[in-house]
Amino acid sequence: MARVPRVKLGSQGLEVSAQGLGCMSMSAFYGPPKPEPDMINLIHHAVNSGVTFLDTSDYYGPKTNEILLGKALKGGMRDKVELATKYGIKLSGSWEVKGDPAYVRAACEASLKRLDVDCIDLYYQHRIDTRVPIEITMGELKKLVEEGKIKYVGLSEASASTIRRAHSVHPITAIQLEWSLWSRDVEEDIIPTCRELGIGIVAYSPLGRGFFASGSKMMEKLEDGDYRPNFPRFQPENLEHNKILYERVSEIASKKGCTTSQLALAWVHHQGNDVVPIPGTTKIENLEQNIGALSVKITPEEMAELESTTHLVKGARCNAGTPTYLDSETLPLPSWKS
Repeated sequence: MARVPRVKLGSQGLEVSAQGLGCMSMSAFYGPPKPEPDMINLIHHAVNSGVTFLDTSDYYGPKTNEILLGKALKGGMRDKVELATKYGIKLSGSWEVKGDPAYVRAACEASLKRLDVDCIDLYYQHRIDTRVPIEITMGELKKLVEEGKIKYVGLSEASASTIRRAHSVHPITAIQLEWSLWSRDVEEDIIPTCRELGIGIVAYSPLGRGFFASGSKMMEKLEDGDYRPNFPRFQPENLEHNKILYERVSEIASKKGCTTSQLALAWVHHQGNDVVPIPGTTKIENLEQNIGALSVKITPEEMAELESTTHLVKGARCNAGTPTYLDSETLPLPSWKS
C-alpha cells in the first residue's frame, strides 16, 4: 500500500503523489553523475513507496537524465508514474532560452525518444523565451496536446502576467517555482495568480538546494563539479550569516522530534494541498526521510515561528544573469517573427 497520499495537481485532471522526486542531481550539477544501477534502484524504491511524480528535463546532463529515467521506467514501471520533463534551455557554450514553435516540437519529439515513451504527462517550458510571445509558444504546446504527445502543460519560472497570457491560450496545469523557507518571493504575486486560475504549484529546491539538510556543513561534503558554491547564498560571507537561519529552524525541529530537513519540507507541504514539493536526492535514506516529512504536523504557532526566521536569509536566490520569472516579460532582443 502506498505510503504517500495522492493529490490533484491543478484543475485539469492530473493526479500525482503529494510529494515528487526531483531527478536532476542523479545526473548533473551536484557533482558527477551517480552510478546508473543505483539511481534506477532509487527511482524504483521511490515509486514503490508511493512517490510517483518524477521530474526531469532535457537540460539535466544535458539529456542524460531523461535517458536514465527512460531506462528506469521499463518493465511496466511507466504505467505507475506521472512523468514530467521540460524543454527550453539549450546549451550552446552558454544558456540559450528557446520557445519558438519549431524548437518546441523538436524538443518534445527528442524527449519522447530519450524517455522511450509515447506521451509525456506534464511538459514544462523550463524558462521563458522573451523573444517569442508566450501565446505563440502555447499554441504549439496546444497542438502537441491535441496530438497526444503530451497530456498537460506547465511553465517554470514564469511571472504572473506570463501565466495569465499563457493560460488564456491553453490551460496551464502546473507552475514550477522555487519555494522554501528561504525563497518566499513567489508568495506575493505568483501563488495568488495560480490559485485564482486553478493552477497547481510544484515547488523545486524545497530544501534550499540541500541547505536545510545540514546547514553550512553541506559545503564540506560537496563533490568535485558541484555547482552550488557558485550560488550567492553559499558564498562564504553569506553562508556564515545564513547559518543563523538554519540553527533557528534546527532548534524548532529538535523540539518536535524531527530532522531540520523534515521540518523545512513539512513547511512547504503546509502551504496547501495544491502545492507539491519535488525534493531531489541520490540516497534511499534521504528519500525515506523526505517521505517522513509528510507526517510532520506544524501548529499555527510553529508556522509563525518558522516564518519569523526567513528574513534572516542573505544573498540572492540566483546568480546574476540567470533567467527567472522576473525576466519573463522583458524583451531584450527583437520579437520573434513567424
